[in-house]
Amino acid sequence: MPLVLYDLPHSPYCLPIKRILGALKVAFEVEDVPNWDRRKVIELTHGAYYQVPVLVHDGRVIFESGPDTNDVARHIDAAFAGGRLFPAELEGLHDILVRYLDDEVEGATFRACDAFYVETIGDVVNRTMVLRHKERKFGRGCVAQWKSQIHEIRAGAESHFARFDARLKHQPFLLGAQPVYADFLLYGILSNYTWNGWNELPAGMAALRAWLERIKGFAF
Repeated sequence: MPLVLYDLPHSPYCLPIKRILGALKVAFEVEDVPNWDRRKVIELTHGAYYQVPVLVHDGRVIFESGPDTNDVARHIDAAFAGGRLFPAELEGLHDILVRYLDDEVEGATFRACDAFYVETIGDVVNRTMVLRHKERKFGRGCVAQWKSQIHEIRAGAESHFARFDARLKHQPFLLGAQPVYADFLLYGILSNYTWNGWNELPAGMAALRAWLERIKGFAF
């Protein structure tokens, strides 16, 4: 039975899963879920979930059971990666890093992508549905505000990137010689940030740029 990933192409949480499956050489199918219509996911999970990624593996539907879980990545780790994504010897430290990426870094970067993404949605109904979803959470006019504040948003994002650049000057991956889930999560966040060339990584962060090329081509 095929492995199926329900996916939003530029999602900072779907991008790591696709890269992980590619690095593991695991064949999978992609089912696109439009940002403005989550019917596929809602039906698949019987109304229990509406976000992405969602994974279907051997008839089992895997999605996040809470706001701070990594159920999809941990399922892949258990099924295909033999514990390499969440190594037991890094437990605790790795969890702290993942939480920092989830909460602080992604929180500082997604606005830089959405400031440009929303206006590219051609259909007015679809665009309005996405815009209203954003405004319910972040306030009316939030996307226009992000666009007007793009320089400040980028500066905030780059302050986080600088920490990773400093770390990666001394080792090939975030926590050692091999990538863990945090590496793939950072890859997803940076790929979302730079989606369609709307934002760029700072030219001076050579270590971070070299790491990004390594993780893009990495295979277990």
